[in-house]
Amino acid sequence: MFRAAVEHAKRHPGLIPQMFFICLGMGGAFMYLIRLARGPHVTWNKTENPEPWNKLDPTYQYKFVAITTDYKNLKKEGPEF
Repeated sequence: MFRAAVEHAKRHPGLIPQMFFICLGMGGAFMYLIRLARGPHVTWNKTENPEPWNKLDPTYQYKFVAITTDYKNLKKEGPEF
């Protein structure tokens, strides 16, 4: 399959940038899915730790980019479990 794509790209060199950006987009989407799957709100083993989000520090930054939130001065609002 890869060989056929290379042969096709040799005949039509204008498709090379398109193939590059498609592969780049697919790779970025895959890496983002891996990042989401390893997040603090995801439970893969319910017997070992059914609620992993309760063990996080109140200063943990949940968002990818938090512009206006200062997590250093954040107080914990709930009880300790």
